[in-house]
Amino acid sequence: MRFKGSTIFVTGGAGFIGSAVVRHLLRDTHARVVNIDKLTYAANLNSLPDAVGNPHYAFEQTCIREGSALRKLFDKYQPDAVMNLAAESHVDRSIDGPGEFIQTNIVGTFMLLQESLRHWTGLSAEKRAQFRFLHISTDEVFGSLGDEGFFTETTAYAPNSPYSASKASSDHLVRAWRETYGLPTLVTNCSNNYGPYQFPEKLIPHVIIKGLADEPLPVYGDGQNIRDWLYVEDHAKALTLVLENGLVGETYNVGGRNERTNLHVVEGICDLLDEFSPSPAGPRRNLISFVADRPGHDRRYAIDASKVERELGWQAQEHFESGIEKTVRWYLDHQPWWREILNGGYAAARVGLNR
Repeated sequence: MRFKGSTIFVTGGAGFIGSAVVRHLLRDTHARVVNIDKLTYAANLNSLPDAVGNPHYAFEQTCIREGSALRKLFDKYQPDAVMNLAAESHVDRSIDGPGEFIQTNIVGTFMLLQESLRHWTGLSAEKRAQFRFLHISTDEVFGSLGDEGFFTETTAYAPNSPYSASKASSDHLVRAWRETYGLPTLVTNCSNNYGPYQFPEKLIPHVIIKGLADEPLPVYGDGQNIRDWLYVEDHAKALTLVLENGLVGETYNVGGRNERTNLHVVEGICDLLDEFSPSPAGPRRNLISFVADRPGHDRRYAIDASKVERELGWQAQEHFESGIEKTVRWYLDHQPWWREILNGGYAAARVGLNR
């Protein structure tokens, strides 16, 4: 019985990846989950439909930058592990307003490390040996790949956006707290996630929602930027395996082995929408338009996930075609979830042009 008797802090548990982790832990393990989330614009407790009333779940609205508030939560719940998914994550927003990314991703991680360390040093020897701090990061810290090759766990960091630079900084802090203070930490770096409950500002839900409304579908630059796509539920399963069986001090890259150009992704969504919800206006591909590229737009990301596959036995269950079909169907079947976000004032205006 996985994690039986364990209390796990999930920071950012109302966000996209964090909520998938919470749902997985509550559904497939015996862990007690404490969801710590500030509830920023991209957080949504409606992404956790089965959590309310679950005796293994608790929610605490807290910002990870607030050390005194975190300390109270550590004292209250006495966690056995921390999974840090709290982050500002939208590259375009980081270009227009990098300050919030510095505060949440760097300062917030620092505060969480400090309070985790204080908690850990006060534990019994047995509890200290069992405690884990898992920091969830991104492949964007590695910068841009050429036409060939893959990011590995030993790839040098070369972040190109304020977002990726802030995440790279937080990764280094986690390493330093292990090397300097002995805190038992692990780090994962993942490729682009997609799937149910993703906030509409990200590419795939943005295109689905715009396509359903027969609105123009903007594609940055020439559309040939390549990303490695990872279904979010596969990612959540990988993270719990790393937490459970990963070696302290190790980094694990998690990717879906699904490289696709942005244009290919958009065209595929158009075709699925035409199949599942035909429009009287005609094929959705006609809505595609090419717009000014993002400043510093990395050309290609691709992850070598062989380490987590080989050492921990993880395998992605979804290839891109199966995952994107599930995702499009989910957004069609759960329109109240995302329409509430749109009706709540979210504006899908272009950001990140730095003009």
